[in-house]
Amino acid sequence: MTLTSALSNALSGLTANARAASVVSSNLANIHTDGYGRRDLALTQDGYGTGGGVRVDGVTRHVDAGVLSDRREADSALSHSETRARFLGAVRDSVGTPDQPGSLSARIAALDAALTSAASRPDEAGRLQAVSLRAGELAAGFNAAAATIQDQRMAAEAEIASAVRSLNVDLAQVQDLNVQIQAARRSGGDSSGLLDHRQVVIDRIAELVPVREVPRDGGAVALMTPRGALLLDGPAVTLDFTQSNVIEPHMTMEGGMLSGIRINDRDVAPGGPRSPLEGGRLSALFDIRDTLATDAQSQLDAVARDVIERLQDPSVDPSRTGGEAGLFTDGGGVFAAADEIGIAGRMALNEKVDTQAGNELWRVRDGLGASAPGATGNAALLGAMSDALSARRVPVSGDISIGSSTAAQRIGGLVSHLAQSAMAEDRTSSYAAVRQTELQTRLHSDGVSSDAETQRLLIIEQAYGANARMIRTLDEMMQTLLRI
Repeated sequence: MTLTSALSNALSGLTANARAASVVSSNLANIHTDGYGRRDLALTQDGYGTGGGVRVDGVTRHVDAGVLSDRREADSALSHSETRARFLGAVRDSVGTPDQPGSLSARIAALDAALTSAASRPDEAGRLQAVSLRAGELAAGFNAAAATIQDQRMAAEAEIASAVRSLNVDLAQVQDLNVQIQAARRSGGDSSGLLDHRQVVIDRIAELVPVREVPRDGGAVALMTPRGALLLDGPAVTLDFTQSNVIEPHMTMEGGMLSGIRINDRDVAPGGPRSPLEGGRLSALFDIRDTLATDAQSQLDAVARDVIERLQDPSVDPSRTGGEAGLFTDGGGVFAAADEIGIAGRMALNEKVDTQAGNELWRVRDGLGASAPGATGNAALLGAMSDALSARRVPVSGDISIGSSTAAQRIGGLVSHLAQSAMAEDRTSSYAAVRQTELQTRLHSDGVSSDAETQRLLIIEQAYGANARMIRTLDEMMQTLLRI
């Protein structure tokens, strides 16, 4: 080996160690950066005419593709279950539990207690007023629960529109990053930063839609869902959704009144077992809008109908003529079975006994159709209304299996059904969170370790110093030759 070869080798060693130090510093600086893949310097022996120096072939980015894919699947599952759990929890809270003041169970119990109290002293105006107030509060409770469901549907609709916009933007960004990565590799440049950014973007996509990454030539990737929907392979697809500004209880996608999803102008099922997009937050939002909310509304309407019909029965208040509403109305009119959809939101206290509207209390005692006050000691109507609420009836609508039941038991069945649904989804969400956390930990275990990087830095320092000493020694040897 000549002095020139030795000097060239030492200089190549200095260059390699300087690059290695730069890589280590980048690793340490990005130890908490999402999507950052740990880097290593790829080195090979330079055996072409230099006597065996070192050549830097590039920077290698380390990511466990299998764990990353599993983590993304867990992200989708967690986002899906958390979105559903939040909705079910909100609906459960809107009806309350029996031990909560203001819950539907507490309000029906308060109305029954007010009727019993008024029946014992029908001559006391305060007790009659309590019946009116408690009935109004029960109607308001149904209204509030129905409003919560409709608000959640509207919120889901808006979030779907936002999610579709985000998906289109992110898919287009992955398409652009694919092109940039391929160009960087063709020119021999370092594409690690672009790969980091692409990983972050695909992670965002995975929260909305389950996605699998398929390698393509030149470092590009294709994206598809586990159920076969192609999202990107070269050009990205375009997702279309038309947001509705108003959603009424009767409006559904099946009825053609709400938008579904189109991928490149092709209709696809947006949620459910047949959907190619099932599993992320997007499909959960469609579940809320089209299934969970409509089911909850249907159950709430069925219970509201039961309460209204019990007190609308002509045998309860003979003073009313045919076609007149009972204590509760459908937005001020008589309730008809064909109008059940949305009745919980329209349920209202009959204005004839609404003291806040300035009407007479004596109608609570003497009948909604009475033309004048009757005997102050007559408690027949009050007792009949209490009996109607306590009577056991077989439900004529709703699919909660409760059998023959009182009004309070119907409400209790609804409360129990909603609580069980929310609890089941909470369990699913908890499991998904544990699995996502475990996979995230596994992914990080292959990431940047400050201890390992510090040890590498010490080795680099020693190697750099050795190469520097080699250059100094060679310089001294050359100076000696020149002095001869």
